[in-house]
Amino acid sequence: MMLGQSTLTRASSSSSNSRIFVYEVEGLRQAEQAENNSYPLRNSSTTFIQVPYARMNDEMRRIGRLGGRIVNIRPLTEPAQPEG
Repeated sequence: MMLGQSTLTRASSSSSNSRIFVYEVEGLRQAEQAENNSYPLRNSSTTFIQVPYARMNDEMRRIGRLGGRIVNIRPLTEPAQPEG
């Protein structure tokens, strides 16, 4: 364990790292190689990308650089709703 790192921090960190989110993205450009083709490619309306909690900010930046727009973010597994 690193100096100054508590067990509580490690526990909460590991539980957040296991959480996966799904980004619904529209307008995502194809890879640069595909953009050089002389024929058009189908442009899907939306794409779904699974992202670990720890990589959410990096993935948001990457999507923006590729010209995409995030239209929805949700957990991969929705928490169970209490009955009643």
